[in-house]
Amino acid sequence: MPGAEARPLVVIAGPTGSGKSALALSLAERFDGEIVNFDSLQIYLGFDIGTAKLSIAERRGIPHHLMDVCAPTETVTAGDYARMARRVLEEIAARGRLPVLVGGTGFYLRALLDGLAPGPGRDEALRRRLEAREAKREGSLHRLLRRFDPATAGRIHPRDVQKLVRAVEICLLARRPAARVFEAGRDALRGWQALKLALDPPRAELHQRIHQRTEKMFQTGLVDEVRSLLASGVPESAKPFEAIGYRQALAVAKSGMAVEEAIVSTEVATRQYAKRQWTWFRREPGIQWLQGFGEAPAVASAAFRATHSFVELFARIKREFTEQ
Repeated sequence: MPGAEARPLVVIAGPTGSGKSALALSLAERFDGEIVNFDSLQIYLGFDIGTAKLSIAERRGIPHHLMDVCAPTETVTAGDYARMARRVLEEIAARGRLPVLVGGTGFYLRALLDGLAPGPGRDEALRRRLEAREAKREGSLHRLLRRFDPATAGRIHPRDVQKLVRAVEICLLARRPAARVFEAGRDALRGWQALKLALDPPRAELHQRIHQRTEKMFQTGLVDEVRSLLASGVPESAKPFEAIGYRQALAVAKSGMAVEEAIVSTEVATRQYAKRQWTWFRREPGIQWLQGFGEAPAVASAAFRATHSFVELFARIKREFTEQ
């Protein structure tokens, strides 16, 4: 049972395309909440179509935090995200409202709730050598990390060079697996208790939705969005261009990849990413799984009931504490 000083927050997690945003909006409307993003791409300004970012109108007047807050040239670590999100949580609490966290970047959520160990400092010379190694032999960093730290390698995409460099750097400097470094000295979130809900739609139906959404992204201007970002001065090396969908759209814009090929590549990569998200969140302690998509009435009803019971528990504890 939470203590008298603890405050409630709700998490909506799950694989990409499962309807997390729709469910989060419904909960925020029902329980006087504000939404806090934990998607590592929606945090960037200007990257809209490929991230399925809700428009201002689609947000239905609900405040959304940590969307469009970073320039595409900025590098945002999980630790950076956790610091920003903790400030936002306190601001929402000061307004007497319920934070509803929504997203699919499990490492961001873990950094916020459980904290991260600081790890060794950056070694720029080592980082340059590692980056040069990867540029010369693509995939070599992921293979190296699998030797040093299989657990961390299993959580990082082989193309995510930034995370691979940092993980290998930690292994080499700390002389032990990065996973063990991260477990030590964490600064867990204090004063809050989370209700963690995750969506679990049927696999075949999710794959069909991913297919339809991928086609729609390219049909509604993803390549034009990329061209506009490049024209505005965003370099091809910007971190968001490494993301699924943007990587393929960039290849269309700059390298002549056929749109049809880009769509197929994006769809395959998105399905693989959804599988990794399922795996990540199944390892997250305390998750309550909701069977179906976030837009389904039965799923929304189950989420409403769980949230109502959760919020009422805190209200009862607060009343009892006040009456003492």
